[in-house]
Amino acid sequence: MAVQCWLDSLKATKKTALIQDGKRKVHYLFSDGKEMAEEYDIKTDELIVRKWRVKNALGAQRQWEIEVGEPGPSISGAQESQLIKENSSNPVFVRKDTKTCFQWRIRNLPYPKEVYSLSVEQTERCCIVRTTNKKYFKKFSIPDLDRSQLPLDSSAFSFAYANNTLIISYQKPKEILLLEQELLRELKKMNATSDGEVDCKTQ
Repeated sequence: MAVQCWLDSLKATKKTALIQDGKRKVHYLFSDGKEMAEEYDIKTDELIVRKWRVKNALGAQRQWEIEVGEPGPSISGAQESQLIKENSSNPVFVRKDTKTCFQWRIRNLPYPKEVYSLSVEQTERCCIVRTTNKKYFKKFSIPDLDRSQLPLDSSAFSFAYANNTLIISYQKPKEILLLEQELLRELKKMNATSDGEVDCKTQ
């Protein structure tokens, strides 16, 4: 089963853990050179950040791509960031999961709740958010389901709207919940170094 294959590959890959600022930070280095970094809240065990980095055709590292969590500050120089700045009123699409749901927040959407609709595109394995006033359109996938080759279930979606923010939730299937519990048990067994320690134990 694909879920088990993904879990096995996470267990087998080279991992380094660090406890810092109330977070468990885990770095994964896969045999194909891909890297994944995750951050979990120590108290709640909730996933705060998941990001990926791959090498380009010449073998140089690309920038981190965020799958879960807020985008970090831009690495470009201060002068450049002053010249080119994204409009603060543009919609911002961020994934912030809970223990039981995959969850996305789209901020800066001033339209009433009635104009939003959610649909699932099974052939493309993605979800589409659109407004009846044609002011917003967003297509996104759920990489967790793709990696585990689990079907997209339109009945697992729900959405809420408050404070100019559309909150989309997708109930995690039991296979994902079990995988996450098993992985967390594995991560907690690792010898994580604390902030300030130099030695990094890998597994």
